[in-house]
Amino acid sequence: MNTFPGLTRRGLLAGVSGASIALAAGPASATDPELDRATALPLHDVRLLPSRWADAVDRNRLYLLSLDPDRLLSPFLSQAGLLPKAPRYGGWESDTITGHTLGHYLSALSLLHAQTGDAEARIRVDTIVSELARVQTASGDSYVGGFTRRASDGTIENGKVIFREIASGDIRSTGFDLNGAWSPLYNVHKTLAGLLDAQALCGNQKALGIAVGMAGFLRGVFDRLDDAQVQRVLSCEYGGLNESLAEIAARTGDRSWLVFAARIYDRKVLDPLAEKQDDLANIHANTQIPKLIGLQRIAELSDDPARRIAPRFFWERVTRHHSFVIGGNADREYFFTADTPSQHITEQTCEHCNSYNMLKLTRQLFANRPDAALFDFYERAHLNHVLAAHNPRTGMFTYMTPLLSGAVREWSTPENDFWCCVGTGMESHAKHGDSIFWESGDTLLVNLFIPAEARWTRMKARLSLQTRYPDDGAVSLQLADLPAPRRFAVGFRLPGWAENRFTLAVNGVPAEPRRKNGFLVLRRVWNAGDRISLILPMSLRIERTPDDPHLITVLRGPAVLCADLGPAGDGKPYDGVDPALVAADPIADLHPAPDDPLSFITAAAGRPGMLRFTPFHGQAERRSAVYLRCFSETEWAAEQTRFLAEQRQRKELAARSVDILHLGEMQAEHDHAVSAEKSYPLVYRGRNGRDLRAGGFISFRLKIRPGPMLLRISGWSAGHDDGFTVRVEGHVLSVQPADNSGQSRTSDVDLPIPAALTNGKTQMTVRLEGSGTRTAGPFFTVRTLDAAAALPI
Repeated sequence: MNTFPGLTRRGLLAGVSGASIALAAGPASATDPELDRATALPLHDVRLLPSRWADAVDRNRLYLLSLDPDRLLSPFLSQAGLLPKAPRYGGWESDTITGHTLGHYLSALSLLHAQTGDAEARIRVDTIVSELARVQTASGDSYVGGFTRRASDGTIENGKVIFREIASGDIRSTGFDLNGAWSPLYNVHKTLAGLLDAQALCGNQKALGIAVGMAGFLRGVFDRLDDAQVQRVLSCEYGGLNESLAEIAARTGDRSWLVFAARIYDRKVLDPLAEKQDDLANIHANTQIPKLIGLQRIAELSDDPARRIAPRFFWERVTRHHSFVIGGNADREYFFTADTPSQHITEQTCEHCNSYNMLKLTRQLFANRPDAALFDFYERAHLNHVLAAHNPRTGMFTYMTPLLSGAVREWSTPENDFWCCVGTGMESHAKHGDSIFWESGDTLLVNLFIPAEARWTRMKARLSLQTRYPDDGAVSLQLADLPAPRRFAVGFRLPGWAENRFTLAVNGVPAEPRRKNGFLVLRRVWNAGDRISLILPMSLRIERTPDDPHLITVLRGPAVLCADLGPAGDGKPYDGVDPALVAADPIADLHPAPDDPLSFITAAAGRPGMLRFTPFHGQAERRSAVYLRCFSETEWAAEQTRFLAEQRQRKELAARSVDILHLGEMQAEHDHAVSAEKSYPLVYRGRNGRDLRAGGFISFRLKIRPGPMLLRISGWSAGHDDGFTVRVEGHVLSVQPADNSGQSRTSDVDLPIPAALTNGKTQMTVRLEGSGTRTAGPFFTVRTLDAAAALPI
């Protein structure tokens, strides 16, 4: 934690809308000397020992050092009028969001240096900071930025121009577009965060100066806006900008930055959370999580306890009511309705950025109020999602980690993707030692069971944590070096899944710990060489989804298991039937595989045959089933026909789908080049979509194949809608009449696509045009389908 030397609680700050905040002088008086707040041991004091976690750091290092910093710096230099030293990378780095990766990369290099001591990482950090200083000097007004914007005539120009427009009151803001730029404040936040990490982890003081200068440029823009205008700006994704501004306040001791940070507050999202209202369904997940991280950081630096309410309530709702079994959340990037995971088991679940940020928020909450339950979630997401989103063979990353049975993980390429999740992946796999050990007063807390050595400066001790966890439940902590006998406490997190079953011993002698906040705490005089041994029961169990008791998952200790459905490398759609279990007690039917003690096979319960369960995080290049339906024999007899028919229908539709656009969703619309007028994103009946108003249009690109094709437009009809016109490649394909039936229903329109419009092409432009005087839609999805055979409706 950073502190404010010389500042006291008397330093009141003028806040927003009558609110006020003050910089806290420090932690409140300890009510429990063992567990009153906590601080993670510094990353540079922790070194990983051989394990899957250390392997991930090593593989990630190879990727980080394979990248050319000059290519990531290229847009920053060109926007400042300087000559780039190398061309930009592809993917997102060739789009208007260009520049966001450099901030992630700067953070990842800084973390890698702190975690491993890697000298090359430190050299690259210093080089990048020096180049950004050149950019800032050339800009002449402290601006540093790499992003561009698309002007109204379609030309690409320097993204800096949007700030002049915004300062003048010209604010055109939507969820992911601000005055023609793709999430520009999100982009700026990544740069600021990278600079702040360079200062904190590599000691580069020049980086802090650059960050302060850029923050000053932004403040000059926001100072010209009233509160209503600020809210319009903040309706576009802004990442954790408030966190960076609060951190600048912490680093500089300048109270004014905390005032600015408090202004970066999206009332539409944060006010309901502060009132403990869960309105999260159908809003973009990762846009919101950093807002809460920033709000929590402001709360840490202020005397206003009300600011802590929203972050903790948000964490509780997301982790307990809006998440999947692997700890990830969201379907197609959007939160689903609370407690309805069974309705969202798709190929687009669990964006990695979401878990990256949820783990950051978890660390913040734990530091403020240590509780083992927080790290039960952290462990679940860290092992089962973050590790699963990294390919140990190639070092590449997933955007989504799909939970649909048979789906494959789609991996990034080294130089032609640079999604947001590539950036957070770079960071996640540079810092696996950052949350293992914590200290609270004179108590050492062991939160994660990852093999590592550490220095505990407070006690001048060297620690060694040895374990094969989660492969087995034995954990051993040795006080490898202690200059003299010392009295202090050591606490081990007792995972909630262990259900109070454990064995604890000191130097082989059983020990009786004190329980505190979910930890097993031993306080005594310790000597060099003392060893504490914890054994946890790694038994199998099932978890049922809250909205469908027939849909289950299998876990062993902290690890989510999945049914192995074979290799993923054939490039073909999965054409198998989703596996199921038929057993009154599915755990009793599972027994260890003869060739692998970490895998389990069914004796009689597997359908359509024997199933092999293995840890999900290890299935990087295989198909799997995490969620399986489980029936009794009687239930299976009744369900089998319906279940199999439903599976066949869904597989047939998926196999014939060439492309699908989910309207109203940020990444899907961007990937399909959606442009629109008089059409607005919305949520209706729990689904994201777009309406289409009279005189408006929605235009987009869809992939096609040679041969007969269909265009399927899926939406909702209220029974009193206007019609609409469908154009393909500029030609009228269909004029859909108004619906005056008065019957509300889902509406699926299938339109044959004439071969003359698509011959020789791999993509086509589709345009939906509104007519009449009312509204058509909302439209949810548009697909191109292979029309070779009859399709399910």
